[in-house]
Amino acid sequence: MSWLPIALVGVPLLGAVVAAVPAVRDRAVAWGIAVSAVVLVLAVALAAAFDHARPADMQLQTDRPWIPGLGLRFHLGVDGVSLPLVVLTALLTFLCFVHLAGHPPAGGRPGALVVTLLVLEVGMIGTFLALDLLLFFVFFEVVLVPMYFVIALWGGAGRRAAAVKFILYTLLGSAVLLIGLLVVWTQAGTLDMVALAGRHGSGMARSAQILAFLAIGLGLAVKTPMWPLHTWLPDAHTEAPTVGSVLLAGVLLKMGSYGFARIAIPVLPEGAAALAPWLGAFAVVGIAYGSLACLAQRDLKRMIAYSSVGHMGFVLLGFASLTPVGLNGALFANVAHGLITGLLFFLAGAVKERYGTADMVRLGGGMLRRLPYVGSLLTFACVASLGMPGLAGFWGEMLALLGAFRPAAGLSRPLFLVFMAVGGLGTVLTAAYFLVMLSRVTHGRAVETIPPPGPLEPPEPYEPPGPPLATAEGVREVLSEAGEGAEPVEPVATGAAVAAVAALDREGAGQETARTSAAVDEGRASATGAGAAGVGAADAGEMGRARRPFRDVTARELAAWLPLVALIVLFGLWPKALLAVTTPAVQSLLGSGVAP
Repeated sequence: MSWLPIALVGVPLLGAVVAAVPAVRDRAVAWGIAVSAVVLVLAVALAAAFDHARPADMQLQTDRPWIPGLGLRFHLGVDGVSLPLVVLTALLTFLCFVHLAGHPPAGGRPGALVVTLLVLEVGMIGTFLALDLLLFFVFFEVVLVPMYFVIALWGGAGRRAAAVKFILYTLLGSAVLLIGLLVVWTQAGTLDMVALAGRHGSGMARSAQILAFLAIGLGLAVKTPMWPLHTWLPDAHTEAPTVGSVLLAGVLLKMGSYGFARIAIPVLPEGAAALAPWLGAFAVVGIAYGSLACLAQRDLKRMIAYSSVGHMGFVLLGFASLTPVGLNGALFANVAHGLITGLLFFLAGAVKERYGTADMVRLGGGMLRRLPYVGSLLTFACVASLGMPGLAGFWGEMLALLGAFRPAAGLSRPLFLVFMAVGGLGTVLTAAYFLVMLSRVTHGRAVETIPPPGPLEPPEPYEPPGPPLATAEGVREVLSEAGEGAEPVEPVATGAAVAAVAALDREGAGQETARTSAAVDEGRASATGAGAAGVGAADAGEMGRARRPFRDVTARELAAWLPLVALIVLFGLWPKALLAVTTPAVQSLLGSGVAP
């Protein structure tokens, strides 16, 4: 079964080539679903063929000469550290294609997007399978170009600036990473990751290990992302399309943290021990900063992006403890964050599609009443992300904090106890910003908006324009828009609308919504009776037909979301399903000289 790793890399690459053929381009999304489904089946077959009795061993290896003159080899394999991430990548990519089937890209060119996503899958899976340092670097870099185009071509209004910022940050980090890998090569004389991990740093001077760990750690920290190297992430997430945000949060961030577990810590143990306090300090600052930044956000996608900075801080804190418990927590949090944040970005995209905005203030509340299924799933994902016991998000954070409670020998326990306390405060702040968001979006009274005039059946999705009519400014904006190019409005209609504005200006926030609805209804009735353009420049019959309920969750959306819900519950109730695979591998990677 050693052909499975090659197939996992080769199938999406071949699928991308075929998807570029004009004959397939018209059915590109269906082709993408088929190819990603085959990759998912191969990933499940890899997990089934994997010998779970010895997860610490590198299994199903493929080792072929690549560049013989430099001693480089095409070396692929999988162990308990990489196996969950390979399956997670295949699953999220397949679910993104399922989602894409019901939501064509806003920028058009679905064929080009399918090709881009399949090339992206090659780089993501290859990173987790590579066992040669230079091969790892090649796959690590392959993902940058397709993700740049996903953001720049199919993103939001600020997509170009966000894409350039993403590529500049990650390329700079990759340059520093390459320097660190070359230091390891010159010191150890090999690029074989299995051999390097087996040596546990023997034969490398302590100063060289510290220098190499610093360079490799900085390169990986950009991708993770670690504070203060995270500033590219909120813009990239905010502007990326839904599928781009899901893969960026669910997989690409894990490539950086995976590098710590696969390369930095096992290959450079003395460098890791010397710089672990700094890694822990930046981790907990990221936890606190990400949580506080979330409290200040209005955009739903941007808030979820900042939450990733905080959650990945727990991953880095687990690595900094240099203990089996801490590393297990980091690897568990990796998988849990991929599932939960992937679901959150799916839901954020659905909310933005239906409301026409991701601004939590303009959403107006009441989602549980207007969109009960979408609102309920959003509530579930937020509760999972804040670390509710019984769901997957709890175990990773708890184990990372437990690793900081008793760090490895040679590390300052009082210092790591401070890190643990700050991390614990971060969990409280995480609960705070998610609960504030839910109170704004899913609860409260739904704000009514006046949709634009149109045909009897407006096109899907329905997007209400402008700010909600819960404030005087909202009524004024609709009146100003209706007045442009419209026939003169009868005095009775104008007077009713002006009365509505005056009522809103006078009344408190607790009575605004009810008075707005009554006043606007009065204005509509007066305008219709007078035969004028009225508010919204439409007659009452057209307005009534346009004011229809939002579309709730669709079958394709459920197909893309429910597998994530099931896995979040499964790993929350049965964490051993994942820990039994990672624990022996973590103990082997740490070796006897690092952990007590």
